[in-house]
Amino acid sequence: MSTSAKPSAVDASDDRHAGTRAGRHPGIVLTLLVTCYLMITVDNTVVTIALPQIRDSLGFSPTGLSWVLSAYTLTFGGLLLLGGRAGDVLGHRRTFVWGVWLFTVCSLLGGLATEPWMLLAARAVQGVGAAIASPGGMSLLITNFEEGPGRNRALAVYSTLAGLGMATGMILGGVLTEWASWRWVLFVNVPFGLAVALLTPRYVAGSRPHPGRLDLVGALIGTAGVSGLVYGFIRVGSDGWGDPLALAAFAVGAVLLAAFLTLQTRADTPLLPLGLFANRNRAAGYATVLLSMATLFSALFFISQFLQGPLRFSPVRAGLAFLPMAFGMFGMSRLTPKLLPLIGARVLITAGITLVTGGALWLSRLTADSSYALGIAGPTILLGIGIGSFLMPLNALILSGVPAREAGAASGTMQTMQQVGGALGLAVLVTVYGTALGGSRTPQAVAHATADAFIGATVFAAAGLLLVLTAIRVPKRPAPPAAQADNYARVTKAAWPSPAAPASPFGASPTST
Repeated sequence: MSTSAKPSAVDASDDRHAGTRAGRHPGIVLTLLVTCYLMITVDNTVVTIALPQIRDSLGFSPTGLSWVLSAYTLTFGGLLLLGGRAGDVLGHRRTFVWGVWLFTVCSLLGGLATEPWMLLAARAVQGVGAAIASPGGMSLLITNFEEGPGRNRALAVYSTLAGLGMATGMILGGVLTEWASWRWVLFVNVPFGLAVALLTPRYVAGSRPHPGRLDLVGALIGTAGVSGLVYGFIRVGSDGWGDPLALAAFAVGAVLLAAFLTLQTRADTPLLPLGLFANRNRAAGYATVLLSMATLFSALFFISQFLQGPLRFSPVRAGLAFLPMAFGMFGMSRLTPKLLPLIGARVLITAGITLVTGGALWLSRLTADSSYALGIAGPTILLGIGIGSFLMPLNALILSGVPAREAGAASGTMQTMQQVGGALGLAVLVTVYGTALGGSRTPQAVAHATADAFIGATVFAAAGLLLVLTAIRVPKRPAPPAAQADNYARVTKAAWPSPAAPASPFGASPTST
């Protein structure tokens, strides 16, 4: 089942004035779009530091706590392609404002939650709002700034500030959790969301809608299928592999995913064009993104638990503890575009994922006596440098050769792989963690369970590295710098954000949205 929509006269009129409002108020337009993007990218990292306090306040189990992250990432990643398509059909400004309103209201409701199910429901619908708003933000930036120096400056500011989202989220989450309450990591979105939703219609020009169909059923079936698998793994972590509900969740998830793929082969305008996977490099690249994000999402979750558990860090200290990782990621992501024309994508991708694998392996050596300096800081630096090294060239490789008409779908699929990979990977490793924990909460048991989870994370990263070494084929000699620049320009124009932007492992990645 799909729904169709007709253009709105108001939005069609907005299209004739695209760029004029930004010309009068470019700073306001850019501030509104960047504020929304930062809310979405920061949301998971700001919540990560608050997880121990959320667990104690609402009574989450150690394994059930991961749903606070997964509920958001599943709906965000699962509905991104639908959100992008909705912007094309209904108008990007309209869907952007709707998404911001939904995200803001659910942030308020999540902060007011008194039961676990209330928080999880709010987080899930928050992800829906993010999936609607995120694709429209970059589309509005492109339509409000004319191609040339003005748009390039806007993209640079947008990408640079978004790249700081991880560090901002960790520090802000620690400060709000320690000095106020975990509820404020959600309440903080409300004033900013209200400002963006109310001011966008006044200052940001819309774009002309294009009649088309929205595959609502397909999007819901695909998201429900992945959610079934995630629920099954998390249930196994608390109740074992013989639990009937876990087995039923696996079965339902598999059936729904099979139905989703069948629907995509028959749809006139599929949400997930399966032809994208016909290219060997692209298919291997998507799988590598999924596996690497399974490692990185899980690393943030378990490191945060370890810092505030066995190491007894306060929330503020735990947030600051991620700064080496954030700085490594940010610095390397700025250097990578300069290295790519010189040494080629394969070297950077291989080196980056090798560093991520090494960082995960190092973290698998954690014990109750591990110190921050030797047990956490070193491997997080490796993770940060690794992300900054491989994600941008891998994204560029995936988008290489994609026709302009499919660039949005290709880049949207890439971000979907990031979110779904993170949610699935975290669910699998929470199962490992819960099994190893065995109901004990002593520092020794937590450290042992965390180390076991990182053994699983190492396997994910190593599988991604194996794919890069055996399945991805790129020219041995890198393309000339001019050719690289032309490819960057094409991807920037056709896809959503700048491909040379710094990467964030949570939320909407600046390199891949």
